[in-house]
Amino acid sequence: MTASTSARPATLGGGESVPLCAPEIHGNEWNYIRDCLDTGWVSSVGAYVDRFERCVADAVGARYAVATVNGTAALHVALLAAGVERDDEVLIPSLSFIAPANAIRYVGAWPVFLDIEPVYRQLDVGPAIDFLMRACVRRDYALYNRATGRRVRAILPVHILGHPVDLDPLLDVARWFDLPVIEDATESLGATYHGRAVGHLGAAACFSFNGNKLITTGGGGMLVTDDEALAHRARYLTTQAKDDSVEYIHREVGYNYRLTNIQAAMGVAQMEQLPDFLAAKRRIATCYNEALSEIPGLEPMREAPWASSAWWLYTIDVDPTRFGTDARGLMRALAARNIQTRPLWQPLHQSPAHAASPALPCPVAEAAYQSSISLPCSVGLAPAAQAAVIAAIREIGTSALAEPSAPEMLETT
Repeated sequence: MTASTSARPATLGGGESVPLCAPEIHGNEWNYIRDCLDTGWVSSVGAYVDRFERCVADAVGARYAVATVNGTAALHVALLAAGVERDDEVLIPSLSFIAPANAIRYVGAWPVFLDIEPVYRQLDVGPAIDFLMRACVRRDYALYNRATGRRVRAILPVHILGHPVDLDPLLDVARWFDLPVIEDATESLGATYHGRAVGHLGAAACFSFNGNKLITTGGGGMLVTDDEALAHRARYLTTQAKDDSVEYIHREVGYNYRLTNIQAAMGVAQMEQLPDFLAAKRRIATCYNEALSEIPGLEPMREAPWASSAWWLYTIDVDPTRFGTDARGLMRALAARNIQTRPLWQPLHQSPAHAASPALPCPVAEAAYQSSISLPCSVGLAPAAQAAVIAAIREIGTSALAEPSAPEMLETT
């Protein structure tokens, strides 16, 4: 018995819906999970954990991989293993899911929120470099934020929506200041930057295998690195910091962040299909790009000439003056047609949860939050369903432009 895309709604009509980003399960998932159940290897030790770690490490070209219970756990451990300590600061883009900012706070450090660039919605490395060069000072072989007096300890770029950050200039400056770069690649497995795999650019990288990611284990995450000492430290911390193979001796506080063999078995099966999943995402993005570029007021998602995007969530910008309604209005209209979309994240510098953290001005992130929405782009999205989404968007824009504005209606009454 296997699951496939035919088990999910493929077209509109009859109350069916088009999901935003549903998992694709039609490979060896059932066989490998059944093997775990048949052999009794169901918990956090088993052959599939080792296989899954090797699969992900090989996919990005890293020497080591450490499986974790989720992507946030991988980020938490990566920060600890990289030496980030209480009251340090870590540079991070403001436009991101909240997990990396939370992970920074877990270790008692502070995120410093930076703006994104407007074309690909990634961390704007120019202001980031300017902050390091002008707003910080070197003292006692470390770098300190002049305004807060805190040590700047790491940089955590987030490759959002499947597209890489333009990292080379930032990596050069990070090496000059001896700052580890920890990539949050949780949305970008399979993407490349100048031909190099995302996740193999900095000191370490973290991936997520949540249900809506390109490949999924239901939950789960992974830390990858070429640094043997960092990998050893991460594995130690994720296994409760146990110091003896037999005796329960713990010299420091560790974490129960281990991935189960059952989840890893699913991950191995999913990784076997990674090339096909990436190809499907690219086909979907190409179809959207061609169709939506013809609709006034819509800005399709872009791919840099130096990048190969994983196209995780296909995201557009909506200009309400030219399209006829804003991004939230388009979301509501599509929801009425059983088409699921979602906005981008509230910029983290505006989040009440992180109000005490320092931030540079982030006008581009604020604008993107208001103007951008993500469209259905499941790996198994059927051509007919995608055509229906495109037709619905075109109809909504046409209807919105045809409706008189409130002042015009008043003048005619």
